Amino acid sequence: MKKGVCLVGDVVGLVLAAGGGRRLGGRAKARLVHRGRPLVEFAVAESRRGGCDRVVVVLGAEADAVLAEAELTGCVVVRNDDWASGMGSSLAAGVAALPGDADAVVVTLVDMPGVGAAAVARLIAAHAAPEDLIAAAYAGRRGHPVLFGRAWWAELAAGAEGDAGARALLAEQRDRVRLIECADIADPFDIDTPADLDRLDP
Repeated sequence: MKKGVCLVGDVVGLVLAAGGGRRLGGRAKARLVHRGRPLVEFAVAESRRGGCDRVVVVLGAEADAVLAEAELTGCVVVRNDDWASGMGSSLAAGVAALPGDADAVVVTLVDMPGVGAAAVARLIAAHAAPEDLIAAAYAGRRGHPVLFGRAWWAELAAGAEGDAGARALLAEQRDRVRLIECADIADPFDIDTPADLDRLDP
């Protein structure tokens, strides 16, 4: 078994990177530059460093440009033509593309570069069963990333609508969600407005 992979089976990374950056003036977030590379490429690398040998990436806005600029070799790339309807459609498309032999998925968002490999690894280390629901927490408040055991995948995809993503499922199952504190290893800011661009490291 490879280092960083849970003994119960593979944990796959799912990077949601389809957004069009409406509040950024229509700049696709996946194309923003962080540490010299497109943000989506950085997110994939962090998922891999955290222990996800396989990564699914969902693209939407400016997908052709993203593919031309970002090095995504080895990823399963999913195009979500309905990306403008909200994160839910991207989540559903990504879950549908998950490999059937995996036991869990760690979902990360492309616009949160402060949440990287260490947080992914901490969630994977806590994973023990297909029924797991595990979320990073910051000062006790649930955040990203989130690990979903395969027992939840069908329900996760079915309930993914609009911009809510997995929010409804996590709220409904709040008593089963295990929070793993990550404030010491991650910063859950997101890149949402032009003022946030200063938080990227070009």
